Amino acid sequence: MKWDSTLYDNKHHFVSEYGMDLINLVPINDTNAILDIGCGTGVLCNTLSKRCGYILGIDGSNTMIEKAKHQYPNLDFKYMDALEINDKERWDVVFSNAVFHWINNQDLLIKNIYRSLKDGGILVCEFGAYGNIQKIEEGFTKAVAEYGYEYHSKFTFPTVESFQRILEKHGFKIEVIYDYDRPTQLDAGRSSLDLWIRQFYQNELENFDENIQKEILELLAKYVEKDLWDETKWILDYRRLRVVAYK
Repeated sequence: MKWDSTLYDNKHHFVSEYGMDLINLVPINDTNAILDIGCGTGVLCNTLSKRCGYILGIDGSNTMIEKAKHQYPNLDFKYMDALEINDKERWDVVFSNAVFHWINNQDLLIKNIYRSLKDGGILVCEFGAYGNIQKIEEGFTKAVAEYGYEYHSKFTFPTVESFQRILEKHGFKIEVIYDYDRPTQLDAGRSSLDLWIRQFYQNELENFDENIQKEILELLAKYVEKDLWDETKWILDYRRLRVVAYK
């Protein structure tokens, strides 16, 4: 999937803003080394850097990494697939915000993270929980079906119980794990949903020409309006899963 780093920062800034609260769960220690998985444009990496001695941000989008390097030239960033992490006992903290739901093989992900942590190291993460953007997923499935396209979700939104089993399977001791509703407001105006869909369902929309894409977006808005539009803005049905676990 191609990411528009400028659009992401300008219109989807809520992703990093919500992540600021998650940072409070990361211990402050100027000798710690932190790995930020899915660092995006580096906003949270920059804040985390003030809580540790060294931080590396990795992301599977080269566009995001290039912008992060430009914005924060004093920090280290690397273009890398999270499933290819092969460090052994290198990190005191592994941090990730709004990323794990993009990774289908969460079992391998957690295995790699556990291996990469030092003894006593901590995983702090938050991502989409079971039921996240359910109305959007249902509406998008219905809209593209009108044009003969069968949508299969690319996301992995686990339950607390299923993700807890993965963590414990690989040896983690869980301190905190819970899910919660987090209704998420987009910028004011009807068009903000179109921008959100064009970013996060880009690959699917590319199967259609621009005129059909516009029709799909109109249909989707129609299908979800009753549940997600409050007459001035869209409020998406986000649900999150938060974890603090130790090696």
